[in-house]
Amino acid sequence: MRKSGVRDSGVGVRDSGVGVREEKPIYPRIYAAVRDIPPGYVATYGGIARHVGASTPRQVGYAMAALPAGSDVPWHRVINSRGEVSTRQSGYGASEQRTLLEDEGVFFDRRGRVDLAKFGWLS
Repeated sequence: MRKSGVRDSGVGVRDSGVGVREEKPIYPRIYAAVRDIPPGYVATYGGIARHVGASTPRQVGYAMAALPAGSDVPWHRVINSRGEVSTRQSGYGASEQRTLLEDEGVFFDRRGRVDLAKFGWLS
């Protein structure tokens, strides 16, 4: 929820320049960008946000958290700007995410970080 009490719907609103506000669904754009990340690569929340525009890293995180079970979006390929898997509030998914990435050939160093220069997409 936003501070105003309005639930985030995943829709960005922008001014078209002629006084008309257009709604652009941001979550589908985020999901499309994440689907483009090739196996064996990762993108950061910020990289995806910059790529789709009209978004923030936090909103990309919310979009990933909102994915339904069984989605075809490779959520596991999105990590934080330090090259780490972000801890979830429930604690669920972090080890699964790391395993999925390692299965694709993504290497984690002993600090649990991915080398974004080597494995980064849109970094």
